[in-house]
Amino acid sequence: MLKIGLTGGIASGKSVVAARLRSRGAVLVDADALAREVVAPGTQGLGRIVAEFGDGMLGGDGRLDRAKLGAAVFGDAGRLAALNAIVHPLVRARAAEITAAAAGDAVVVQDIPLLVETGQGNGFHLVVVVDAPDDVRLQRMRANRGMSEDEARSRMAAQATREDRLAAADVVLDNSGSVEELLEQVDRLWDGRLAPFARNLAAGRRAPRNGGPVLVEHRTEWKQQAARLAARLGAAAPELILAVDHIGSTSVPGLAAKDVIDLQVAVGDLADAGALAPSLADAGFPLVPGIGQDTPKPLHPDPALWQKKFHASADPGRPVNVHVRAAGSAGWRFALMFRDWLRSDAEARSLYEEHKKALAEHFAGDADTDAYAAAKEPWFAEAAWPRMSAWAGATGWEPPSYPPARL
Repeated sequence: MLKIGLTGGIASGKSVVAARLRSRGAVLVDADALAREVVAPGTQGLGRIVAEFGDGMLGGDGRLDRAKLGAAVFGDAGRLAALNAIVHPLVRARAAEITAAAAGDAVVVQDIPLLVETGQGNGFHLVVVVDAPDDVRLQRMRANRGMSEDEARSRMAAQATREDRLAAADVVLDNSGSVEELLEQVDRLWDGRLAPFARNLAAGRRAPRNGGPVLVEHRTEWKQQAARLAARLGAAAPELILAVDHIGSTSVPGLAAKDVIDLQVAVGDLADAGALAPSLADAGFPLVPGIGQDTPKPLHPDPALWQKKFHASADPGRPVNVHVRAAGSAGWRFALMFRDWLRSDAEARSLYEEHKKALAEHFAGDADTDAYAAAKEPWFAEAAWPRMSAWAGATGWEPPSYPPARL
């Protein structure tokens, strides 16, 4: 199933988005509602809160007095941490139960106000952030909730900063305008990305790619996107994955590239690569059949040294290639060396960009990029390999060494 993490700061409009997603067919898991459920009378959660904070936290009806509890922990990091240690695990466990009960092809949206603060982003296929400028949120809290400016600012200060939320976002919904404008964004997101992503995920296929090789100028956001994706991949099977590295043209600042993130997953051997396939598919990166090796390069002509497993994103909104290679193999080493060489050698970077642009223009009418990719291969062997090998020898470049996978 497709798992979406939904978050946003106070007064951002997150509840409006959650309701719209549910009306479009999503299974909604509301963390705030679950937080109340797990501390209802007779629950383990309420018993633990009373044991930690005392009977004074109960109202006359035996229910938790949330206002008293809030006052007891507000501004006290230690007491808040104690409360979170009780409630958060119970909420996550209940959310997991609801998610497990959903249909296999469902879109499950977890509405989590503190998603960023609690570091849960890696557990979702996408993190959707509902965003509005701080001054807009302040005005809403004062007008709609009757808060003073100081109260509103203190509530905002208790949450992650707007910058931190945006850094964690795969999708940002702008709610600086009207409710109608926000709902239109949600509908476009559902129709154009979430629904097809869910279908691709259920079918175990990558998202279609059309349009041929189109190069764009380097985008600074590629680095941050790659870091989020790498963390998500690393969390998919930490017992098998040694490292996830951003490689390819999008990893080289200043280099024009197709808007496709390439990531290299390092594993112990190809048996681990095969065992990893189901976990990567569940994480949104199904195996692409028929691609089992890279083109061998000079000095290492044995095809056995260039074997890999190739996965790609099922998300139509973010093309991603995932190359699973054995650490120490020729293909693994080449990908890292080529990246680092281009990063350090401006002339090499310029030559490679000229080569790519000429080929992109030549193959512009093709429906896919296979011919473009194949046409680049001679340049790697004839122009890149000798020069980058000399650079590695002169600089003493060595690939990273990884600790064993966590067993």
